[in-house]
Amino acid sequence: MVQYIVTVYTGRRLLANTVNSAYIKLVGTEGESHRKLLNNEDFASFRVGWPSTFVVTSHKPLGKLVLIELEKRHLIFGDPWLVDKVEVQSTEGETYKFPIYSWLSDSFVHRFREGTALRDCDDKHELGRYSRRQELWDSNDTYVWGEFAPGLPRSMQTQNPINPFSLPRDDQFSVTKGAEFLFTAVSGLAELKLTGLQDLKENWKSIDDIKKVFPRRQTEMSEYTQDHWEEDEFFGYQYLNGVNPMMITLCTALPDNFPVTNCMVFPDGKTTLENEMKNGNIFLVNYKNLDGIPANVINGKQQYLMAPLVLFHKTPENKLMPVAIQLKQHPAEDNPIFLPTDDKYDWMLAKLFVRSADFSEHQLNYHFLRTHLMAEVFTMAMLRNLPMVHPLFKLLSPHTRYTLQINFLARVRLISPQGVFTLFSASGGKGLVPFVVKSLSSITYDSLCIKKDIAYRGMQKVTDFYYRDDGCELWDILERFVNGLLTLYYKSDAEVVEDSEVQNWIQDIYENGFHSQESTGIPQRFTTVAELVRFVTMAIFTCSCQHAAVNSGQFDYDGWMPNTPLTLQLPPPTTKGEANEDTVLKTLPDVSVTAQGMATVWLLSKQSSDFVPLGQYPEEHFTEEKPREMIKKFQSELHALSVKINDRNEKLEIPYTYLDPAKVENSVSI
Repeated sequence: MVQYIVTVYTGRRLLANTVNSAYIKLVGTEGESHRKLLNNEDFASFRVGWPSTFVVTSHKPLGKLVLIELEKRHLIFGDPWLVDKVEVQSTEGETYKFPIYSWLSDSFVHRFREGTALRDCDDKHELGRYSRRQELWDSNDTYVWGEFAPGLPRSMQTQNPINPFSLPRDDQFSVTKGAEFLFTAVSGLAELKLTGLQDLKENWKSIDDIKKVFPRRQTEMSEYTQDHWEEDEFFGYQYLNGVNPMMITLCTALPDNFPVTNCMVFPDGKTTLENEMKNGNIFLVNYKNLDGIPANVINGKQQYLMAPLVLFHKTPENKLMPVAIQLKQHPAEDNPIFLPTDDKYDWMLAKLFVRSADFSEHQLNYHFLRTHLMAEVFTMAMLRNLPMVHPLFKLLSPHTRYTLQINFLARVRLISPQGVFTLFSASGGKGLVPFVVKSLSSITYDSLCIKKDIAYRGMQKVTDFYYRDDGCELWDILERFVNGLLTLYYKSDAEVVEDSEVQNWIQDIYENGFHSQESTGIPQRFTTVAELVRFVTMAIFTCSCQHAAVNSGQFDYDGWMPNTPLTLQLPPPTTKGEANEDTVLKTLPDVSVTAQGMATVWLLSKQSSDFVPLGQYPEEHFTEEKPREMIKKFQSELHALSVKINDRNEKLEIPYTYLDPAKVENSVSI
């Protein structure tokens, strides 16, 4: 008889253990063992976070182990078991590692390959080939494309569209995260009810009254925003380093529909628009995608959503200052160009309409569409097309954690007919889906790659642009890591071309994420290793860094409602000189809408206790030494960047922290 020492590692999550009967079978190139019962007599073999060791025997040596079969029989129904990994030591002293990190919730036989990362063209064993094909067949039955609304990127279809427990157990929140998320949401709503704000559909009596909402729920940055929201310098700063640094572009020629003159913006005659544009000091933000989007009706009252154009001037003191605002796309007598020299309340109203437009662009386009929905497309395509043994699965998997459930909740709680954005934002209601569809048509592959996007916007040389500085360094570090790992497994371009699984992955993304639109520039297949490296870098950057950049600062900048109103109740002024403080208060969202918005951005910014920072891999999918060395180098580079960012931030009045690697989550999970 030949003996194999088998060690089974139960996961560390709460309720990961089981008291059910478990069985294992070892499969090698020369045969297979008998099915072995793993439980001890006390039925306490599989404790949370504990390894359990057993002896499995065989009549003859099994050769090289390629596969294990795990099976859990129900003694207690509904007692799922989280298995992290299994290690098997042969009599020859060789150790085989089987990364699993999956819940066993049923009584079926589950097959898991040995952990050495393999591609289809590397697999020489028919038994192994069958198990991988079976894995993908099972995945395609589980991970089925659905459609939330026509024209949006496709998403996961679930059996129950309102119950997150209908998701596969592997894709659900941990008990800890689920409880924290629910507590944060429920406590916020409870506080609204206790204070009477949720149902108070009255206008604010003064700006000071708004400060009484959630006074204990402040961050240093939200307090700074509250103190400086009226200042032009802070207004401009946000377009570089706020929660939406994605829209500002270098202006080398004024748009035809924005007739700003020299005397408007440089009345002292010391310089001209032409000179300042030539020197790279004029910038533009254009909300043209909002043009024609119908504004919502909230609490029975028509709301207003503009499509502004904003001109900025970078001063000799390196301050980005707004110098002209036009609130509608088409010039007209009733569409004046507002200037900082106008009456205080005229200028304040103009900036309010701009910031309200930015809320819609940021939340629905740059946050929801370009990070959440893109991450779900990458995740679904991975689960449908890449077996767990594939190196690309191992590389991508940590960056897909919790993504399917958080997007499920977003569709239920934020953009469903009864969702917060649908009910309480200016771009909700009839305008929500058309705007996201319109935004999808503006996405290009280059716009998802930070360095290409920065170059396209002409923002390479702007000073104090920390989103760009930190983001580009993160991209470079990530690209080096991805390149090192993928070139370890792909020795030539031909090997990429021949890998049917990775080709199916990108085809699934192209068809279901981008509706097969060639104009996006998204590849339909990969022909070189370099192409694969670039796309995988973009996918991971989107799921981690880019999401952090547009998510983490939501409460910092949007928690103080006057800085970023989610809707506005009065139409924009058509003439100057008639606005006053009362006009501003009647234009701002009412008390109930303000409270709902503040509670929502608090929830969406709340980091959970099981947060995993970029570059940390609690699940050890790679078992070989070389990729593990590359991971250590990756972590070292991220740490060095984190130190560099923190040193810089100590010298700044407003620290930019959102792309500090230590604060960037590995995946879209909030």
